[in-house]
Amino acid sequence: MLQSKQDKKTLSAVVKPNGTVPFPLFLKGRNFFTGRSVFSTEIDDKEANSLFKKLLSSIGIGSATVDTKLAKAQYAQGETVEGVVEIRGGSVEQHIDKIDLALVTTYIREVDDHKFEEKAVLARHKVSDSLTIGPNETKTIPFRFTLPYDTPVTLGSSKVWLQTGLDIQMALDPQDRDYLTIEPHPLVTAFLEAARQLGFRLHHVQCEQAPRHWQRRLPFVQEFEFRPASGAFRGRLDELEAIFFVSEHGVETILEIDRKARGFAGLLAEALDMDETLVRFTYGPNDLASLPQLLANAIHRYS
Repeated sequence: MLQSKQDKKTLSAVVKPNGTVPFPLFLKGRNFFTGRSVFSTEIDDKEANSLFKKLLSSIGIGSATVDTKLAKAQYAQGETVEGVVEIRGGSVEQHIDKIDLALVTTYIREVDDHKFEEKAVLARHKVSDSLTIGPNETKTIPFRFTLPYDTPVTLGSSKVWLQTGLDIQMALDPQDRDYLTIEPHPLVTAFLEAARQLGFRLHHVQCEQAPRHWQRRLPFVQEFEFRPASGAFRGRLDELEAIFFVSEHGVETILEIDRKARGFAGLLAEALDMDETLVRFTYGPNDLASLPQLLANAIHRYS
């Protein structure tokens, strides 16, 4: 509260003609000799404005923003991803410690018969080290990286996205999320076509937590489930499941062949999960022409 007429005169000096007071207006203290209140001057008001903007940027208001732009939205496993990260400065200058990209997906983890969705980081890529972005300034930084071969194909419920993050001290870190369409590696595409030729229909695709003996670089595998709709295996198999471990030179495939129950012995085997057989099936670029026959032979051998 103002204690003197002089205080009122000081306040009236900063009141605008429309009756409003510039915000923020700071009470700097009292004059040591007179005991009167001393208010901020016009210069202090500008400084306070700057401080206020910095305060807002620290909670994400008026802070720098980030937008990642990809050269295209569809990629195959193992392909090179290219794009740019565009940073737009906010209302104040900000120092960015680093800019990085994270390739992220989700998978299903089962605990005590309850299923949970977990996130997994497939890869990280540093776009830039520290830099400073000025008010309303725009900076564009190019990037490129190679998709891991074990990036899930975006079929069924599987999703893959690129998450861009700015690491800004004393502020909420701006982020951007861009979803990608991931196509199978050409060798996996060849398997899908071979299965189709044998009368199998792709029924379900899902990323699931893998048993320890199946885990490679990631805690999950992507499972492709096929069902025989026509051909020689209709009536002989319930389903065929495949997991692909793609490398630069070829594909290691784990096949789970689920035989159809026939008779009492078959029903008993099905009840005890003894009707399922795991088969390792490996092929490479030189096997593509004969892949349908190789797959048929592997299934016949264990069905």
